[in-house]
Amino acid sequence: MAMQLPSSSSSFSSAFTYQVFLSFRGTDTRHGFTGNLYKALTDKGIKTFIDDNDLQRGDEITPSLLKAIEESRIFIPVFSINYATSKFCLDELVHIIHCYKTKGRLVLPVFFGVDPTNVRHHTGRYGEALAGHEKRFQNDKNNMERLHQWKLALTQAANLSGYHSSHGYEYKFIGDIVKYISNKISRQPLHVANYPVGLQSRVQHVKSLLDEGSDDGVHMVGLYGTGGLGKSTLGKAIYNFISDQFECSCFLENVRENSASNKLKHLQEELLLKTLQQKTKLGSVSEGIPYIKERLHTKKTLLILDDVDDMKQLHALAGGPDWFGRGSRVIITTRDKHLLRSHGIKSTHEVKGLYGTEALELLRWMAFKNNKVPSSYEDVLNRAVSYASGLPLVLEIVGSNLFGKTIEEWKGTLDGYEKIPNKKIHEILKVSYDALEEEQQSVFLDIACCFKGCGWKEFEYILRAHYGHRITHHLVVLAEKSLVKITHPHYGSIYELTLHDLIKDMGKEVVRQESPKEPGERSRLWCEDDIVNVLKENTGTSKIEMIYMNFPSEEFVIDKKGKAFKKMTRLKTLIIENGHFSKGLKYLPSSLRVLKLHGCLSESLLSCSLSKNFQNMKVLTLDKCEYLTHIPDVSGLQNLEKFSFAYCRKLITIHNSIGHLNKLERLNAFDCSKLESFPPLGLASLNELNLSHCGSLKSFPKLLCKMTNIKKIWLQNTSIRELPSSFQNLSELHELTVREAGMLRFPKQNDQMYSIVFSKVTKLELYNCKLSDECLPIFLKWCVYVTYLDLSWNNFKLIPECLSECYLLSSLRLDNCKSLEEIRGIPPNLARLSAIGCKSLSSSSRKMLLSQKLNEAGCNICFPNFSDGIPDWFEHQSRGDTISFWFRKKIPSNISIILFPGCMSIPQLYLFVNGYKCFPFSYLIWGFGSIEILESEHSFLFNLKLEEEITHLSRMSEMDKALLKTEWIHVELNFIKSVWNKSICDRVTEKLSSAQMGIHVSKEKSNAEENVIFTDPYREYRNTSLSQFEPPLKKQRLVEVVVSETEIWQQQHLSLESGMQNLVLTETKEAPLLDRFLRPGNHL
Repeated sequence: MAMQLPSSSSSFSSAFTYQVFLSFRGTDTRHGFTGNLYKALTDKGIKTFIDDNDLQRGDEITPSLLKAIEESRIFIPVFSINYATSKFCLDELVHIIHCYKTKGRLVLPVFFGVDPTNVRHHTGRYGEALAGHEKRFQNDKNNMERLHQWKLALTQAANLSGYHSSHGYEYKFIGDIVKYISNKISRQPLHVANYPVGLQSRVQHVKSLLDEGSDDGVHMVGLYGTGGLGKSTLGKAIYNFISDQFECSCFLENVRENSASNKLKHLQEELLLKTLQQKTKLGSVSEGIPYIKERLHTKKTLLILDDVDDMKQLHALAGGPDWFGRGSRVIITTRDKHLLRSHGIKSTHEVKGLYGTEALELLRWMAFKNNKVPSSYEDVLNRAVSYASGLPLVLEIVGSNLFGKTIEEWKGTLDGYEKIPNKKIHEILKVSYDALEEEQQSVFLDIACCFKGCGWKEFEYILRAHYGHRITHHLVVLAEKSLVKITHPHYGSIYELTLHDLIKDMGKEVVRQESPKEPGERSRLWCEDDIVNVLKENTGTSKIEMIYMNFPSEEFVIDKKGKAFKKMTRLKTLIIENGHFSKGLKYLPSSLRVLKLHGCLSESLLSCSLSKNFQNMKVLTLDKCEYLTHIPDVSGLQNLEKFSFAYCRKLITIHNSIGHLNKLERLNAFDCSKLESFPPLGLASLNELNLSHCGSLKSFPKLLCKMTNIKKIWLQNTSIRELPSSFQNLSELHELTVREAGMLRFPKQNDQMYSIVFSKVTKLELYNCKLSDECLPIFLKWCVYVTYLDLSWNNFKLIPECLSECYLLSSLRLDNCKSLEEIRGIPPNLARLSAIGCKSLSSSSRKMLLSQKLNEAGCNICFPNFSDGIPDWFEHQSRGDTISFWFRKKIPSNISIILFPGCMSIPQLYLFVNGYKCFPFSYLIWGFGSIEILESEHSFLFNLKLEEEITHLSRMSEMDKALLKTEWIHVELNFIKSVWNKSICDRVTEKLSSAQMGIHVSKEKSNAEENVIFTDPYREYRNTSLSQFEPPLKKQRLVEVVVSETEIWQQQHLSLESGMQNLVLTETKEAPLLDRFLRPGNHL
């Protein structure tokens, strides 16, 4: 019995039942042109399908004929004078175009005795035939949709390159077609993979990228990602999928390896051989560049460059779009995203890993040559999948190595991999590391070996102490080489850094191989056994640069003689999360730049450790040292930039020397709860000061000099009641947070000081400071430059009119100001106003907050709902958890949404545009995520930034096309509430079934009322057949238990695939955007 391969493998198999499929009108050409073409093809040994049934064919395509279409490589529809009169021929054409779009098959139209424009535009005899069908179908909605698909298929086919019969000998005309077909089928498909699991959806996604923009343009697409993700495999699958549609094609494999040793010239020669079928001898790369451009610039070419790692390769092989003819496509796979950007490639795709059921399926095929495996292997299979962490290459290597092995052998092999990586996997992943500069390699090894146990922001500061400002560039390079992933939430700063587990293991293995037998000879130590061995045996050397120590037991005593660090003369970073040193750290080298002692030293040992000068030290962290009562003299740390002793809850005193560290930028004393006073500070370089949760601290430290660099101060939950006069030295302060400080006073005699201090403040939080109506107008006049103001949990009753003079204020929080009755002033540029829990608000203030003028200015508002009802200026109102509208010509710029959720929790908003969920998800109003349960029902009024959300959707090009064609675009909003389900100990979502909603669209000259509607303009076209291709209603997505995105997509994909068996929606140059958005490939 033949072994059954994965379901996706058929899409990339080179085994076609038929090389050519002929579609034709029998009465026109069976015994003439088509019969002669069939004979000419078969005489050349080209297996060709021709339907031998004559005219008496039913109205339905038989399963056997459908199977023949699916199993054919090239389609030749012969458009003759009466082709469009046959419903059977037209249905057949719809399925052919479906194969063209979804399977990459070649369609070669032949126009026999007809003008292609008549086929394309449905004029002449073709227009008459279609008009006849329409007359017969006019009372049948199903057949009207069928007619619509025929028209789309005819237009699509007529837009393709083909053959037009003209005066001359028919045998020559047929000979040209046969020659073209022979050349096409002589190209052998590439071997993709033994088990191409998960490739179908990935190929469809890349195909959608290739289809963006003009069909006649030259598109260059970049595929990037770390080694082992299957970029090359994906490239081969795409090549097989679409190469028949091009005049010439070439897949250049392993460009990185094959271009070494000055072999780029040979790659140019190979490119010319594969595209032009001619051998060319080039003298040099420089000679090859103009030659390739000159020979290919008129040809529709498919070129795939696999594993590119140098700009020289791109310049030599694909210098630019002008090298290739109209309709050409160039795909580049690389580990280096920067290469793509430098070459001007705007369309890029990060290749994703293989996870979950797909990863398990591939592993089963590799390890058992079958997808059915004994249940006893389930645990070890899951462990292997977890180890692979999404890399298909690792799944293949592990599966092959473990083929035929017992469960115990599996466990032993995986245990070994976790200690020492598989050599083949290591070498493949190490390619990107080898391409780095020396200092970039050092940064990568620091991260791979020692970045754990602390937040990224802290570790970035550690790296900055080593590499200075160069670290920013180095991290960008690491990300571009696909060695790490970084996210930039705002202002270009790095919010988070992650790296793949196997890449991390690769870095550790690089360090281990520095000295496999002697850990003391390695540059970095992180393994407990290695550290204990080095410290106890005193085998450390000058090669050690970084130590990360985190022992599970605090009682583990090491370094009994206190000399373990004496030989480590180049040690730069020492991080000790846990570990007890009985003799202290007497011989710490002066080379130290970073010292982090996390909760592991007594006060006397600390004093001993810091008794010498550390002129290179930039970061000192003593967080959670529970025995620490006194910060000793730190005058020997004159280059210190960051000093943190947070959570030292027994700390009572601090040596005055801390106030004279001239280069100190960050000082953190968070939660030193017994600290009653702080030494005077003369820190001209200080940027941030955190004294939050120092509950016993009664006064702010005296400032000895102008501190113009300080930007942020946190004073949450202290006993400070008034700011000292020296506070005026902070003339460049940008952010001030004062929370839960009791009665904070602003004496009038200090008016000048406060005006200086607040002159540059942009973010001000005075949260629960018992502010009164008397002091509010006093300090508001200082808030000239404040953009964010939080006055939550205060006692005032009135927001004065002078607030309207805060022209830059964009965000105002008044949450839980229980006594607040009146809001008399609204800043002109306010974008967000949160008044959650302000239960005393007067009806006049609520009416003002619901005014059309305020909301058309773009302000998002939340406040308690007292059954005020939806204002009349919301022209569309509804009940339930969803609301929709349609627009055309232009994206509406000002859309106001009002929501009365009918529940006491913060709702979430999900936005869909033509069935696509916009990313990232939007909270209803910015900043409400931290509040979950409300005391009463609230109203939410916000402005929908539709253009921004569509931009996140990354489909602006398709949207622009639809707008130019005045097609209707559907916008749907769903609202859910998030609640805690105690029975399953998890958070679940529920529909807002009792919600009231309203939409208002501001009228513009260029966006008249008829260009935004609230009823479905396509409703008349939606019938039983069409509905099976629409994305599931979003109501179905918002179920009571959260469903993963993968499961949602799989459900959509399965329904779409099954629907395609009965009716095919195709895309043409004139096809509506609605049809394009219903394609399975566009749901990725």
